[in-house]
Amino acid sequence: MQKQLFLIALFLVSTFSFSQELKGKITEATTANQSLPGASVQWLNTQIGTITDENGEFSIPYSSENTQLIISFVGFETDTLTVNSSEYIKHSLSQTKNLDEVVINKERKSLQRSNLQTANVSTMSSKELLKAACCNLAESFETNPSIDVNFSDALTGTKQIKMLGLTSPYLMITEENIPSVRGASQAYGLSFTPGTWVESIQITKGAGSVVNGFESISGQINTELIKPVNDIPFFLNVYGSTDSRFEVNTHFNKKVSDKWATSLFVHGNTRVAKNDMNDDGFLDNPLAKQINVLNRWQYTDLEKGWVSFINFRYMNDDKQTGEIDFDKDRDKLTTNYWGSEIKTQRYDVSAKLGYVFPDMPYQSIGLQTAFNGHDQESYFGLNQYDINQKSFYSNLIFNSIISNTLNKFSTGLNFTYDKYDEFVGVPNISRDFDRIDNSVGAFFEYTYDNTTNFSLVAGARVDNHNRLGTFVTPRLHLKYIPWEKATLRASAGRGKRSANIFAENQQLFASSRVFDILSTNGKIYGLDAEIAWNYGLSFMQGFTLFNRPADVSVDFYRTDFQNQAVVDLYASPQQALFYNLNGSSYANSLQVDFNYELATHFNLRTAYKYYEIETDYLSGSAQRPLQAKHRFFANLAYETHIAEKGKQWKFDFTYNWLGKQQLPNTATNPEVDRLPEYSPAFAVMNAQITRTFSSTFEVYVGGENIGNYKQDKAIIGADNPFGPNFDSSIIYAPIFGQMYYAGLRFKIK
Repeated sequence: MQKQLFLIALFLVSTFSFSQELKGKITEATTANQSLPGASVQWLNTQIGTITDENGEFSIPYSSENTQLIISFVGFETDTLTVNSSEYIKHSLSQTKNLDEVVINKERKSLQRSNLQTANVSTMSSKELLKAACCNLAESFETNPSIDVNFSDALTGTKQIKMLGLTSPYLMITEENIPSVRGASQAYGLSFTPGTWVESIQITKGAGSVVNGFESISGQINTELIKPVNDIPFFLNVYGSTDSRFEVNTHFNKKVSDKWATSLFVHGNTRVAKNDMNDDGFLDNPLAKQINVLNRWQYTDLEKGWVSFINFRYMNDDKQTGEIDFDKDRDKLTTNYWGSEIKTQRYDVSAKLGYVFPDMPYQSIGLQTAFNGHDQESYFGLNQYDINQKSFYSNLIFNSIISNTLNKFSTGLNFTYDKYDEFVGVPNISRDFDRIDNSVGAFFEYTYDNTTNFSLVAGARVDNHNRLGTFVTPRLHLKYIPWEKATLRASAGRGKRSANIFAENQQLFASSRVFDILSTNGKIYGLDAEIAWNYGLSFMQGFTLFNRPADVSVDFYRTDFQNQAVVDLYASPQQALFYNLNGSSYANSLQVDFNYELATHFNLRTAYKYYEIETDYLSGSAQRPLQAKHRFFANLAYETHIAEKGKQWKFDFTYNWLGKQQLPNTATNPEVDRLPEYSPAFAVMNAQITRTFSSTFEVYVGGENIGNYKQDKAIIGADNPFGPNFDSSIIYAPIFGQMYYAGLRFKIK
């Protein structure tokens, strides 16, 4: 299969001609030298043109016959450059001093699917994150149809994300392309990045790039944090909600010199009151407090080609949940009342150093390094779970071209080290699972782009892992533009990973299930590595409907597991079985999107998703539990015209409908502690209104689950939590019911 992929890539490359292209970057002629996305670049007296991307960069076919390049942007003076070679161009436009006409400028969408990248990538800007109560990264995807957001259990309030029908461990989650949520942080790590720190989020469906590692199976989520060089001096966000959650975010930024800038982000949140909206005697959301501090430094010397980032971060997060009458000082690890505490401390130090060769702007070298420690101490009733992970990551990347800029490549080496101290204390397992994982790998990725209608990215990496052995990871992405406003993409790739079965399934500790690992010959908890192939096709077509822009897209992806660490909840409601896959396991995902501009500043975003996810369990083939086969998503967003002094109204409404879901087996429980085979279908509605009073101050109010849908019988055996039927992990719908919130944002520019 690997040979076939690369033969296909080589064949496609050979069928397309290699012509020269001109590349460059357009910026504002100011001291900040900000990039100009959306600027027009066109050869004089021709139809050959393009626009700059989000970084102000462009590429356009070059021929010696064309020598006059016209560069224009609304509100700026139009320039005509004389071009006599294909050397990289950097040019700055000056703002127009006198405008005698009214200019209408279309605003960029807050959620965009890239037409420039070969892979199937959508980008969420910080503006998109402001459409909901985006308190942390786990809550950032409520308005994104590509990501499914669910609660993982009835106690911790933690939200779990899925893409292509697979849970977050099958995603590579990175922060500025450095792996961030992995290993010990899988269960709660998404809640450790505050939403106000985020500049943008890139979501890649299917096999990701080999540059970032071998673990990605269903896709990649990369978070870009706010850059110190672009940040404002001060930002304040204050938030409060009816579920007694309160939050404060402050950003302080200072330009230390013309090359150094630094930002200090401080985040704190707490939940102080006990809520039991469904009257089962248990907290619906945990009592919690978190302090999170990040200090970022950025060094930029564009003339000499150097850019560097250094980050220092510390976080302390405490959660307490369980029965309403539980007192942690009195009842911890007793049978007086059922309770749980999850205490996590985390520290991170990371650095990125990049150098662009001044005479060869297409050539660069970069080094990424990160060290972090994650220490979690927790108990769930009488069950104990502690995990400490120390990790080191480094990635050296070299980018250049082959012959011309139509043919690019990235190559490099990376090293990963993970030391786990893990203790599991449940009735039939009470032992340490300490281990050291390390890997060293080399990668090469080739990119071809004819700048008109075809591009491909073909890559492979070879890794040697002390538990997974030596293996090859191939990936391939293709993009073809068959006609105007149409984009066809295809991808295929392999992923391999170690399943951290306890860290990834912590919701099961809050139950009376007995854990049994049936496979014992593997090197990871007795299990073998997970291996899967992902294949995907995507088509997007833009068009005009009633003189308004619209687009429709269809994505189909299939994930085939060669091996999987199966988590079996079908055998018995009193057991959680872990074993190697014996048979077939696959996930088919179909998504159809329709987006339409109903009126000026009034946009509709819709999506229908169908999932077919089947696994061979010991009892036979079955649908993966707690996964709806059918989902429907709709989002309406409206903004008024920005009035004098920056005043504006913003309205946002999101509707999510979930079809029935297969539930884990509870048939052998007493009748009072049984659930039906399938959950009912239901819908959840969220809304938010934002009032902007000026460019520096705004307030917002909103509601989640405003239809007040709540799961019936969220906790099985709640009246006897130390009995054999207790289980808080079978969650398919909201627990809390309606929740309303309000907040304000203040800036000093």
